Amino acid sequence: MGKGTGISKAVAIGIGVLTVSSLCCLVLMAVMYKIQIDKYPPVNPPLPSKPPVLPTGLPPSLRLPDNVIPESYKVFLQPYFYPAITNNYTNQSFAFTGNSTVRIKCMTDSKTVFLHVLDLNVTTVEVRKSDSNVKLSLGGYRIHRNESNFLEIQLKDVMSGNETYYDIFTEFEGELQNDLTGFYMSQYTEKVKGDEDEDVDQERFLATSLMKPTDARKVFPCFDEPALKAEFEITVIHRPDTTALSNQKGAPDTTEIDGEEWVVTTFPKTPIMSTYLLALTVSDFTFVSKSSAIRINIYGRSEAINAGHADYALEITEKILNHYQKLFELKYSLEKIDQIALPDISVGAMENWGLISYQESGLLIDKNMASTFDQERVATLIAHELAHQGAAVLRMLATFIGDEEAFMKGIKTYLSKFQFQNVVYKDLWECLKQETSKDVEAFMSTWIKEVGYPVVTIITQTGELTQEQFLLKQSWGHGIAWQVDIRYFVSSDFVVKQDLLKVNGPVRRPHFQIEKKDEWLLANVDCAGFFRVNYDEENWNKLHMQLERNHEVIPLINRGQLIDDAFNLARASRLNVTIALSLTKYLINETEYIPWESALKNLDHLILMFDRSEVYGPITKYLRKQITPLYKHFEEYTKNGTIPEKHTDQYNQVNAISVACSHGLSSCITMASGLFRDYRNGTNKIHPNLRKEIYCSAIAAGDEDDWEFAWNEYQRATAPAEKDKLRYALSCTKEIWLLNRYLQYTLDPSKIRKTDMVSTINYIAKNVAGQPLAWDLLRQLQKEQDENDQDIAAQALEQVIERTEANIEWVKENKQLVKDWFIGEM
Repeated sequence: MGKGTGISKAVAIGIGVLTVSSLCCLVLMAVMYKIQIDKYPPVNPPLPSKPPVLPTGLPPSLRLPDNVIPESYKVFLQPYFYPAITNNYTNQSFAFTGNSTVRIKCMTDSKTVFLHVLDLNVTTVEVRKSDSNVKLSLGGYRIHRNESNFLEIQLKDVMSGNETYYDIFTEFEGELQNDLTGFYMSQYTEKVKGDEDEDVDQERFLATSLMKPTDARKVFPCFDEPALKAEFEITVIHRPDTTALSNQKGAPDTTEIDGEEWVVTTFPKTPIMSTYLLALTVSDFTFVSKSSAIRINIYGRSEAINAGHADYALEITEKILNHYQKLFELKYSLEKIDQIALPDISVGAMENWGLISYQESGLLIDKNMASTFDQERVATLIAHELAHQGAAVLRMLATFIGDEEAFMKGIKTYLSKFQFQNVVYKDLWECLKQETSKDVEAFMSTWIKEVGYPVVTIITQTGELTQEQFLLKQSWGHGIAWQVDIRYFVSSDFVVKQDLLKVNGPVRRPHFQIEKKDEWLLANVDCAGFFRVNYDEENWNKLHMQLERNHEVIPLINRGQLIDDAFNLARASRLNVTIALSLTKYLINETEYIPWESALKNLDHLILMFDRSEVYGPITKYLRKQITPLYKHFEEYTKNGTIPEKHTDQYNQVNAISVACSHGLSSCITMASGLFRDYRNGTNKIHPNLRKEIYCSAIAAGDEDDWEFAWNEYQRATAPAEKDKLRYALSCTKEIWLLNRYLQYTLDPSKIRKTDMVSTINYIAKNVAGQPLAWDLLRQLQKEQDENDQDIAAQALEQVIERTEANIEWVKENKQLVKDWFIGEM
């Protein structure tokens, strides 16, 4: 064997030993590894993580997504207008600029934020992390100019969820439109001293807001949904000689911007509230005030404030506020209440927290010319806006509970516990449940969840009851098991009893069965329940005969209810219309307001159905006969220029004049024309309560000169309530060409203010001679709207057509019945 290729025996043995040793070690290691594996099982390494899929594109609905929640806003607004055009100020501008910082809480990882924007030009958008002020990279932003009104902000960086805070900063610019929405411009005239110390009308301007229902988005980018409450810090930069108002009490200071003097008014942070409750006004209005625990201010045109027209509102506001605080044991949470009378606002009033806006006639009163109804309207409107709770269902609930003290205690607990919070209806039920043994939630559940209200039908021969949804189109009605608390009595004992009904099919109740020949049953005593009642024809006839024999046996409010239920049931084809008409026969002996008001409201609808047919003559004669005793009952008051002491009698005096004159009672027309003639001759003896109807009656019976006189009086009147009376009366003329001219005036804001346009057209449309003219104008206005408004108008028109078709069908079915009934009563 050659030397180069061989190995020694010793080496070979050594390698063998090492190999065996290695194998033994490997075996030992394998055994040990197996023992360790059994004792400590291995954990699989984590898979490579995929980035989360973040939503993109528009939300699936018109509601904002819930990935972020607003916490607070800091808003700066600068309107550029001057309150008056003078020799010093000629460059009028109705633009405004601003910026907003909204702090949001991010709930889930997001790369997109949606806010609302409408009619604004957004020039800058920035998003920063709140704690570090680090700016996030934007992918871009866009405004969706469709019905969503979304401002979509796309981010390159991801906003972290887990309730991390971010600040969204925007800069924007807009225009103060005169459309009575958002932050808008209003133009009016104020009497000032001219060069020769004579009174002259000067054009004035103000900016104010109406953000309900969804118009805060027209003022600044925001989360414009009621549930998305937040705190608001507002700063307004405005011209000298103007005052800025908002929800809180402002602190004004002067500054110079680009060489011009400006006023900067800062407002403290508001309580948590919805965007639609935010309010802003910039004007040169003056005010009257009253300081107690809370400062109350009434703002309005200088001319009206100086004449004392705000004094009544100031006095009544303090009384109402003190009453509410005592009643609910809850202190008003802001340090002031501002109330402002605006020349232009599209609603009667708006309950902005701390700055309530009103139409002028809803807040200002000339005590020398105001009727008791004007005073009542102001007091009622202020009470409504301070409390703001729409009361029929609550009254029913209070009656069901039966213990007024327990009910009020539950209400107080609810108001105190849920201040500044979003609530659901069950929160109220829980508070009331603590004070009563009644099952409030079970009683109220269907009233909250179901649409509309029921009609309960009682068959007195068998005691059978049914209930179903009440709708004028009967085919739409369906059985819903409302929980109905029926308070009733029968004529044999007049003891008020209660019965709970919750069925959606017929059910028998023996105590609703009438066995005696002359006995009748009356349900929903005192109208405590929010439902209508229908009876078998025999019971209706017995109720009618009772009204004829002695109507005072039936409670006053139920006399009105019987008439109202019967006419509405007849309109829904659930009751023969002659039964409803028969219930009005007893009114020849009735002097109370509630039954007469119920009857006249329903007969007005009947007149509307037949005012162009041969039925109209018999209706007019019947009403003239029925109203004559009521007119004579109040005639001496009217002739003497006085009014009855009882408030409802004052209303009925007006009803008597209105119906008697409009239906041809000669003594009424002579009286109205004579009083109006005295007015034209410089002596207005007409009591303020009666002016609206007497002006109307005289103009209806008068000529062009009477109309022109009233128009001139309207133009020069300064008291809002008096202007309203004259504006209504001008619609009463029978001259078609004058009505047509008046309709054209509604399109000219210098003649009829925008805030009064709709109501004036409605007045004209209620005049038989004016109906076709108003219809033609509305069709013309519809054609002039843009595409979005056309969609809304088309929907409204479709609803009108649907109602009209239903009315036409009803008239076809009932015309002969109605005609024969009225002819039989002549």
